Amino acid sequence: MHRLRERRQGGVTEVHATVFPDTKAARPAAAASRPGGVITWVGVADGVQAEVRMYDRLFLDAQPDAGGKDFIESLNPNSLKVVTAIVEPSLANAAPDQKFQFERHGYFVADRVDHVTGSKPVFNLAVGLKDSWGK
Repeated sequence: MHRLRERRQGGVTEVHATVFPDTKAARPAAAASRPGGVITWVGVADGVQAEVRMYDRLFLDAQPDAGGKDFIESLNPNSLKVVTAIVEPSLANAAPDQKFQFERHGYFVADRVDHVTGSKPVFNLAVGLKDSWGK
């Protein structure tokens, strides 16, 4: 069981959690008490800042040029979001083109050009975990 306490501005200031040490899959008690989910995070003091490029679909319509429409009008203005993220320190030393799963977001690859090992980590979304396109 966990509970978050948030400031009025929406930032999390406290996390109250209960640890159930016998719930790891390798332990016999795991079958009796399965957690509903697992929370993993990287602390700001321990992590490294990285540029993360989150890509969404390029067009707002499934058929952007159907019926004589100008496909330019269907471009998604939010098809690229660039965010600053805190990542595990080991990711700063990732090789360009190396792949990772970022928990709850998807699979990312260290940028071939912009990712500078050791100083400027840059990751691009390759495949998201959930896609609501067409639903």
